[in-house]
Amino acid sequence: MQDGRTGGTARAFELLEPLVQAATVRVHAAPDGYAPRGTGPTWGSGFFIAPGWVLTCAHVVGEGGAAVRLAGRELGITFPSGADGATGTVTGRVECVLPERLEEHRPARRALWDLPDLALVRVLAPITHACVRLTDRGRPRPDEVAYFGCTEDLGAPEITGRTTRLRGTAAAGAALRLGDDDEIEPGMSGGPVVDLARGEVVGVVKARRSGGGGGLAVSVVQLRTLPLAATGQVGLYRRVMQAHDLYHYDQHLSDRGSRRTWTDVHAELPAREDPYEGGRRLTAAERTTLCGLLAELPPPRSSEEVRALVEAARGEEPDPGLPAPLSWRDGLGMLHDPPDGAGEAAAMLRYATDVSVADHREPPAPGADEELWDWVRATAARLWRPLRRELGERHERGLAQRDRSRRARVDRHPHGHTRPSGTLLQGPSVLLEAWAHGWEDVYDWRVSVLYGPAHPGRVTPVDSGVRATRAALADVLRVPLAEAFRRCDTHEAAALLEVAVAPELFGLPVDTWTVAGRTPLGVQRPVVFRYPAATGGAIPNDDEADHRRADRWNRVQAGPPADERADCDRGRPRTPAPEWLDALPDNTVPVHCRAAEEEPTRSSLYGIRDAGYGVAVTRRPPQDPAADCAPFHRGLREELTEAARGAPLPVRLQALRARAHGADPDAYWADGMALVWDDPARALPEDEPLQGDL
Repeated sequence: MQDGRTGGTARAFELLEPLVQAATVRVHAAPDGYAPRGTGPTWGSGFFIAPGWVLTCAHVVGEGGAAVRLAGRELGITFPSGADGATGTVTGRVECVLPERLEEHRPARRALWDLPDLALVRVLAPITHACVRLTDRGRPRPDEVAYFGCTEDLGAPEITGRTTRLRGTAAAGAALRLGDDDEIEPGMSGGPVVDLARGEVVGVVKARRSGGGGGLAVSVVQLRTLPLAATGQVGLYRRVMQAHDLYHYDQHLSDRGSRRTWTDVHAELPAREDPYEGGRRLTAAERTTLCGLLAELPPPRSSEEVRALVEAARGEEPDPGLPAPLSWRDGLGMLHDPPDGAGEAAAMLRYATDVSVADHREPPAPGADEELWDWVRATAARLWRPLRRELGERHERGLAQRDRSRRARVDRHPHGHTRPSGTLLQGPSVLLEAWAHGWEDVYDWRVSVLYGPAHPGRVTPVDSGVRATRAALADVLRVPLAEAFRRCDTHEAAALLEVAVAPELFGLPVDTWTVAGRTPLGVQRPVVFRYPAATGGAIPNDDEADHRRADRWNRVQAGPPADERADCDRGRPRTPAPEWLDALPDNTVPVHCRAAEEEPTRSSLYGIRDAGYGVAVTRRPPQDPAADCAPFHRGLREELTEAARGAPLPVRLQALRARAHGADPDAYWADGMALVWDDPARALPEDEPLQGDL
């Protein structure tokens, strides 16, 4: 402990140090069965965040250079195994690293690894160990902190702690700046950073300054960027955080043992000046209990479900700049410090009430939702008796709404189907917009969440940028798209990606881009192109044109869709005349087999837009310019016939891409095919971002 710290900070460090040290580990090479257990040089540090799970830095588990594969690597974990200073060693396996591209793109020696530079390690044997308490706050405050890790001051490895102050954030909040009050020593990378005012781990030590003390840590909120789960699976982040919350809940309820828990210590931390304290906060024990009760419920259907409940409880839209909330506990973290000094406890109890009556995607454990509601009522009575009445009315309304939703679902789908087979969900989608800089090959871009017919006109920006080259778009958009998908994907299905660009960009190979893992986007989810709302030569905007677009859209959806070659005639290029396009039947799907940015396809795409066709097909031509387009047209006609109507087309095209990705020769004809899907019910924003410097 350094001199010059306040009395409150010194007391907090004294209380928290034993808890943090009990959960902090030394990372090294895996035991080989011959050398004494736990020997070998230290690679870095880590800490238990849930039973059997260690969090550390990716560069720590990457010890050994670029030739070492990270995910799946086995390593040694030496951990405290008793109050007498004894240690044990166990083998761990790297479950995943963040960002995933570190597997292919490693930094040069002694260079900083890309953020978030995290690794999650699974312990391969059952052991008894302590776990830290992670923050649920999206943005830590610039307060006094302590950081811990493995040092060798006296020639033997030991876990030690130092104190400093958070000096701000970097990389849009992904990194935390640590003050230079003390030096971060080799071996401390991967150790925990603890907020001394609140008794929560807020970061992971990443790097020290080359010229002195201080350095960088990674915000633990970046754990939300763990790889997305496959449809129908819970996902690694939710599993680990559920285990984390249940661990602390069980520790709090247990009568065994005399050691103080994190909840006990939270109640003993020195009081701090807090402008929100007058709004009544939950006690440490109440927070632990609430997190545990939420962890016993099925996880939310989607991130947007959590955000909607937070907005209803908080009274304003939550911070859109935070990583997507993936669990019920993440929603609690968005309710700290509510607007206008409103009661934080009241907001959390409103949120818990709404969760207790949520229409969960699977039945909760018997009595779990009732137990949560009983706790809410009892806690509300302690805080403010009229609040209990308000929450009771809220609970009754929620139950009635849930019953109505379930009855309506059964009435619409008596055989248990929640949507027509093979069609899109009508919830939020991810919107990617890009605008060209005149004749330059650089683009401004924006990624947003588009809420669709349920919330007409509502769009939440995720990220934006300027002057990205066409070749760099895939890499530039990897992180923003991943965040948007986390917000929109549900347990039932991956969200639709809508790409709104000028027609000459319909040849962008968005379906081949990778965001998570190595599976292309077009295989993971439906991907469609749209005409941008704000662009030169906009779609005619009058009642007659609107009726024509609506009629053609509805006719194609009802089916059967009929293909019509728009830019070729038996393999020869042609430019369709506007009169010819206008005269085609409303159920027509215009088909293009040539490059979108070249004539005559470019003019044809603008022509079918102006004629009101909301569904069309285009493709990236094969590399061989002499290749015949007949197989493509024949295969597409068969696909439209089998679909029988327009609604299943985005999902059927996704299935074709999956077949081609799996090396099915019968699907190769669809390589490069793209679907124009300009749904009039999903209105696009009409503004565009400011262009970058010229």
